[in-house]
Amino acid sequence: MARVITPKSFGAPLGMYSHGMLAPGGELLVVAGQVGVGRDGRAAGDDVVGQTKQAFENVRAVLEAGGCRWRDVVRLQTFLVSADDIPGFMKARQEVFPGWFPDGAYPPNTLLVVSRLVRPELRVEIEAMAVRPRAVARRKPAARRKSRRQR
Repeated sequence: MARVITPKSFGAPLGMYSHGMLAPGGELLVVAGQVGVGRDGRAAGDDVVGQTKQAFENVRAVLEAGGCRWRDVVRLQTFLVSADDIPGFMKARQEVFPGWFPDGAYPPNTLLVVSRLVRPELRVEIEAMAVRPRAVARRKPAARRKSRRQR
């Protein structure tokens, strides 16, 4: 499990993130930017709160497909299209993060405000990096080798 790193000369983070995180060896899962779009291809509402929650759910789905959980995330990067959306983004994080990170060890997050995303109705995009635990990483290749022998 990753370990939070806080330099002694630093104060507490300004929000729900850590200054740094040291991840044990394993396989790196890089999650492409996820937006607030559901399976139907439509934005999860017009507001940043709903879109942020959907984007986080999309990140979670990729994490699970890669054999990871939220506690394996070692980095987030967030893009908002307006600085006015920062309070709504923070509200969405405050609603979902305590359930995903009950120990309060939040991954580092870089928040950027950009001019727009791929579609004009989108308000937020979230990227993630996770380190899949070694035990999971070791089991996956073994399962593939077994299936190759059976062919």
